[in-house]
Amino acid sequence: MAHPALGGRAAVGATGAATTHHHTPRAKNVIFLFMAGGPSQVELFDPKPELNKFDGSTVPKHLIEGYRAAFINPSSKLMSPRFKFKRYGQSGVEMSELLPCLGEVVDDIAIVKSMHTDAFNHAPAQLLMSTGSQQFGKASLGAWTLYGLGSESENLPGFVVFSTGKKGPSGGAANWGSGFLPTTHQGVPFRTSGDPVLYLSNPQGVDRQQQRDTVDAVNQLNGIHLERSGDPEIATRINSYEMAYRMQATAPEAMDLSSEPQHILEMYGAEPGKQSFGATCLLARRLVERGVRFVEIFHEAWDQHGNLKIDLELNCQRTDRAAAALIKDLKQRGLLEDTLVVWGGEFGRTPMVEGAGADGRDHHPNAFTMWLAGGGVRAGQVYGGTDELGFNAVENPVHVRDLHATILHTLGLDHERLTFKSQGLDQKLTGVEPALVIHDLLA
Repeated sequence: MAHPALGGRAAVGATGAATTHHHTPRAKNVIFLFMAGGPSQVELFDPKPELNKFDGSTVPKHLIEGYRAAFINPSSKLMSPRFKFKRYGQSGVEMSELLPCLGEVVDDIAIVKSMHTDAFNHAPAQLLMSTGSQQFGKASLGAWTLYGLGSESENLPGFVVFSTGKKGPSGGAANWGSGFLPTTHQGVPFRTSGDPVLYLSNPQGVDRQQQRDTVDAVNQLNGIHLERSGDPEIATRINSYEMAYRMQATAPEAMDLSSEPQHILEMYGAEPGKQSFGATCLLARRLVERGVRFVEIFHEAWDQHGNLKIDLELNCQRTDRAAAALIKDLKQRGLLEDTLVVWGGEFGRTPMVEGAGADGRDHHPNAFTMWLAGGGVRAGQVYGGTDELGFNAVENPVHVRDLHATILHTLGLDHERLTFKSQGLDQKLTGVEPALVIHDLLA
């Protein structure tokens, strides 16, 4: 049958994957490392000598005119970075001393210093980064990707979600929801220990044949109901039962890190059976290998209103090694060229100080940093820039909508043509406001 996401042009294969695209894709899969809470670009990616020079001074009035902060007075004092910067790689990119492992692969990534967003509180900003809107009920980037391309895996969900931080993201499950799209495209949360999905194992006394017979009976009844009502959500329910049955056999193997060589485990800092960001990054690689289209890891740990120096160092210790290992591992397996890796949070942090003991930064939507690798990205570059204090994105600004348009473009999808009719409108991930593909980011 024709695939509605592609204007009726593309046929859907046996695995649900579209057989054609809007244009030639550079990426097949996406791994999104969502650093929820807002990592401080001031300490990690965006060195500003002027901040050192004017440490303790008041922000110039022209910068804070009309500026809305989440908690602090916009005229709070400027604070210089708490850590030093170093040059890494042949490209000589300056990054924090807290990121030595990422420094080893800096020539394989593209750093975008000019990101900006519309929201300055966590839940709406996370939803905007995830769904293109600050409002609940919209479809997530992963769901749009799965809707447009389908999955290459028959035995695993096409969109898998992990959470590795202190808590889940502030925006909750809406960050991986399907919104108005069929629910078969929503993200499926996986755990990193025990059963990958709750209740995946059969109850005691129920063998696989009994389970098969039960699923067949339920699906037969659902099929009768589907014929009578034509409700597409019933088809989703049938698909969910079948997927759950297949996952009982395949998901435990996919999530078993004990089969990985010791040197790979050490590279990620992962231990089989032990939860960690490193183990989850390794799982992301294993899932992509098995045809999962979109893997997203939420690491909610970056909201440093105070205790910035200690917590930021701890966050980098927990994530730097694994993020760099993911790039190395994908590259050595020939997977990086068609897997797009995205790293970043929902916004950045203020150049001004906040918090007890003058050691914290507030939410900052005007300028923050993200990086991308693989999937057609032109590596070894820094794109965009901020003003002398890192307050505003002034050189090649990139809005969240532009990032979404660019990600879809690498996957062979045109953000203007990838639509779904809902409430009388052709809904799009990028909405009705302008969004640009950042071609300079691409090879």
